[in-house]
Amino acid sequence: SAAVLVPLIDHASGMSVLLTQRTENLPSHAGQISFPGGRMDARDLSPEDTALRETEEEVGIHRTKIQVVGRLTVHETRTGYRVMPIIGLIEPPLMLSLEPSEVADAFEVPLDFVLDPDNHRFETYKGTDSGRKYRAMPYGEHYIWGLTARVLFELAGVLRDSS
Repeated sequence: SAAVLVPLIDHASGMSVLLTQRTENLPSHAGQISFPGGRMDARDLSPEDTALRETEEEVGIHRTKIQVVGRLTVHETRTGYRVMPIIGLIEPPLMLSLEPSEVADAFEVPLDFVLDPDNHRFETYKGTDSGRKYRAMPYGEHYIWGLTARVLFELAGVLRDSS
């Protein structure tokens, strides 16, 4: 089991979603765009604990700065993880401290971009998985795909349905 934080940054000019880019030297998902998060530890009492602990470890945002507001649905990965996305609100300013062994970069995507259905697409794997489809949401120089794109697609649907 694993959990990720979907960090919504509440700027006066509009909300954004904080994402990270994993370092190239990690054994799995190297270089990919992701949410802060990871495997549940024995000391974690809940997926929320996991997401908050991992967020502090990876980007330096302490749990007291995050208001947990809900969960999305569990997502299965091809690598065998069951990932629970936890939604958290964060008031700026952000004082990030990236863990250099795990996080190469952190950036924000405007929530309006995430909410726009035109920015979500299906793409087709090439090579050994040719023909298999996956979600993608390119943003500027960042290629958001796979689990991260699926979670953002679900978040957009939930937020559009609630308004």
